[in-house]
Amino acid sequence: MTATSASPSQADTNAVTITEKAASEILRIVEEQELDAGKVHLRVGVKGGGCSGFNYILDLTEAVRDTDEVMEQHGIKVVCDPKSLLYLHGTVVDFKDEIMSRGFVFQNPNASATCGCGSSFSA
Repeated sequence: MTATSASPSQADTNAVTITEKAASEILRIVEEQELDAGKVHLRVGVKGGGCSGFNYILDLTEAVRDTDEVMEQHGIKVVCDPKSLLYLHGTVVDFKDEIMSRGFVFQNPNASATCGCGSSFSA
């Protein structure tokens, strides 16, 4: 994985990893929503709330801030703000398509507890 940033000293190749399966689903969504694949980024982040303290954020956006960490993996441009990165460093974003559930899942080594649905965590 190659990582670039507005500030090269912030580049970190282990910040957030997007699996090939997740990237494939993201590219499918970009195409389905007729978004400009050359301009759109996947914003990965966290916000306060949820049953465990923090909610994960996945958003397709064209907005990139000067302070964002920018990574490219499997044809997906990924951005993450520095505060979220504190909680997401080392996280793997995957996509599961199983009989009982379908969606993006986070494997976060920084989470001390997660909720049953997997969309929130505490650190």
